[in-house]
Amino acid sequence: MNRTRTAVAAVLVTGALWCAGGAAPAFAGDSSRVGDGGPVHVLLNSAFDNRPGELVDIEVQGVREGGDVTVSSPVFPHAVRLAPRAHAHHGRPAIAMTTRPGTYPLTVRAGGRVVAKDRVEVKQSRRPSFTAATPGDVLRQGERLWMAYDDLYPGETGQSFTVRSPAFRKEVRLAHDPASTDWNNPRLFSGAAELPQGVRDGTYKVTLYGPGGRVVDEKPLTVRAARPGDRDYVGRARGPAFFGTSATSGPEDARARGHRVPAGGTVNVLWRDRSPDPGEEERLTATSPAFERPVRLRRDDSKAGDGDDPRYFAPARIRQGLAPGTYAVTVASHHGRVTKVAHLEVTAATATPGASGASGTSGSSGSSRTSEASGTSGAGGSSGMTVAYVAGGTTGGVLAAAGLGTLLRRRAARRGPGGPPSP
Repeated sequence: MNRTRTAVAAVLVTGALWCAGGAAPAFAGDSSRVGDGGPVHVLLNSAFDNRPGELVDIEVQGVREGGDVTVSSPVFPHAVRLAPRAHAHHGRPAIAMTTRPGTYPLTVRAGGRVVAKDRVEVKQSRRPSFTAATPGDVLRQGERLWMAYDDLYPGETGQSFTVRSPAFRKEVRLAHDPASTDWNNPRLFSGAAELPQGVRDGTYKVTLYGPGGRVVDEKPLTVRAARPGDRDYVGRARGPAFFGTSATSGPEDARARGHRVPAGGTVNVLWRDRSPDPGEEERLTATSPAFERPVRLRRDDSKAGDGDDPRYFAPARIRQGLAPGTYAVTVASHHGRVTKVAHLEVTAATATPGASGASGTSGSSGSSRTSEASGTSGAGGSSGMTVAYVAGGTTGGVLAAAGLGTLLRRRAARRGPGGPPSP
């Protein structure tokens, strides 16, 4: 068990202490002037319930940087020098494996002078233990199984261990992680295995192997797929729903009907499930004929998702040039037992600034546009204008307008400046 305790110094350093015997220029207190003698604070993480061999995290605050700070206790084989860091001194010594249960004093010295005292409690060693699953637990196919081996015990050796089971794809290596939650235990080895989706229901042996391939321990593991009546058989799925990709839009704005997105645009697809199948984070997919490709939905692990059912979302790109209309979006989950469909409204592509044409309209038949081409004024002040009517934006109308414009330019060239038109 990790606990943190703050001990205010039992001894205050005064100016006379630092003047005697040429002591190093370290002192207790918040003032930068030698001799103020303020309190030193000792922070002990794992001060209680330590076993022999565990690490004790020690931080001493209030001692000026530059002086040697050491910690001594009967639980340590020798005095420990703490390393300076921002506004403190720090160390992580291990309790000797031969330490008997009891409460032991801890003394902090700065520049050879005692500046603080505390105590460390040590409890009985315990035999090595292997954990693979809580007794009575039933795991689902696709679920991840965490395993740990704690052999913090006098005489135990080995740098890594392996676990094998007929329920696993391959053997799993258990290794020590100094950054794990049990960081104070230097001999805790852990690892994980994901149960295959196709593993059959049943009870399997999970075997731990030590150095040289010797069997250290075995544990039972029960695997069973969800059945009708189980709360996670079909979960409580909701979706798909849609929300925008702007900074002001989020999952709370998602809706299953009425969301509109232009062709070539992007939309977020959202799915919620109170009891998702194990491993669905890796295979939950949204499909639609409107998408450029199927979209893999990702679990939302952000703080914004706290308090909500597990939710998954990802952006989907709408195909370029897609005809306006309503398109189905499908999400299947729980091994295909749950399939839900929502509809997304796709509009015409958004007009590009400076571009001409009918971009952004519905493209319905019967629409008309008027194109106007005006000729330049000559020296005589004559001018020409042609109005071309293009029905429905057809290619024939566009070509007709272009032909008329070419004909006008040719006539103006034959006419010459101020002259009559050529026959």
